[in-house]
Amino acid sequence: MSERGQRGMPYRSWVEISRAQIAANFQAVRAVVGESVEIMPVVKADAYRHGAVEVSRTLVKEGARWLAVSNTEEGCALREAGIQARILVMADFLPYTRDALIEHELTPVIHSLEGLREFDRLAAARATRLRYHLKIDTGMGRLGVPCSEAAAIGEAILNARNIELEGLMTHFASAGNYQSTQTDEQVAAFDTLLAGLNRAGIFPSLVHLSSTIPVAYGRKQAWRGMIRPGHAIYGYVSPARGHAPAPILHVKPALTWRASVLAVKDIDTGSLVGYGGMFRTQRPTRLAVLAVGYADGIPHRLSNRGSVIVNGKLAPIVGAVSMDLTSVDVTDCPPVEAGDAVTLLGSEGRASIDAQQIAKWAGTISYSVLCGIHARVKRLYV
Repeated sequence: MSERGQRGMPYRSWVEISRAQIAANFQAVRAVVGESVEIMPVVKADAYRHGAVEVSRTLVKEGARWLAVSNTEEGCALREAGIQARILVMADFLPYTRDALIEHELTPVIHSLEGLREFDRLAAARATRLRYHLKIDTGMGRLGVPCSEAAAIGEAILNARNIELEGLMTHFASAGNYQSTQTDEQVAAFDTLLAGLNRAGIFPSLVHLSSTIPVAYGRKQAWRGMIRPGHAIYGYVSPARGHAPAPILHVKPALTWRASVLAVKDIDTGSLVGYGGMFRTQRPTRLAVLAVGYADGIPHRLSNRGSVIVNGKLAPIVGAVSMDLTSVDVTDCPPVEAGDAVTLLGSEGRASIDAQQIAKWAGTISYSVLCGIHARVKRLYV
């Protein structure tokens, strides 16, 4: 970024995604868990809006043999883009998606005993043996076969002769909360069920419980043979609550979000700014009007609350964030003109704003900030 701001980008708003940083984050995870643990990066929701195809290509190049998506459509898009890695579909076994799932050689997570029986029927009808992962609800209360059905789970697995249980998984509800014992309780419940399956002669080759947080804070008893990092791949580790150990994983954000200055104008003391006149100037003020708004993903709750970076200096958002426009106070910033770029998420000099800071201002979570960046925002890979 030059002293006067980056110029010449023919976009109202865009994100710059660093392939090198995605790769570095993946390798940082690898360095923490070692070679014996399979890493299955999560690229659902268009890779947290970083672009699933480009991110997946980068990750496969770095050695990822598995990728995780939320639904069949996401997995099919990766296959059609030429991604050959194994793809786990974590939250979709709807009737109308099953044929496409099988045809695109995607691996489903089965989360009910009826789903398990249906998948077995589909494999029998096709005279082929299909692999699946089974999700166990150990206390999240969402998808998964409840641990209380342990006997029925073993019987259903053994009776499903046309499909192969490749993986057994669960999902933690409170992984970052060290004030709670819920994660330990979920691990214990999972291990009890797994031991029962082992006694019945059922030995899944892949067992996975952990996403980013248990990896980042070194909860090694929850790593097992595979982990599912999502947030860390994009450069984030959420802060833990309670007496958590120091994080052992260090990553950096891979995405920078910028927008063009549409206009610069001077207004008098006492002027009202934005819908509802929710900001009144206390001095002669220079405003920059940005070509970005809540339709692009700027949280509306940043109205009169958030900031952006203008030529290396934080500039407060004033007035209401509009659908397509956002006003910022640049009175104390170096000179800025229409066509200059400002940084919404990223760093310039000593000034930095990341998704966790935006989430704090907006009263939300960093995942929501990243996933909220709209598809109309141009993606550039650097």
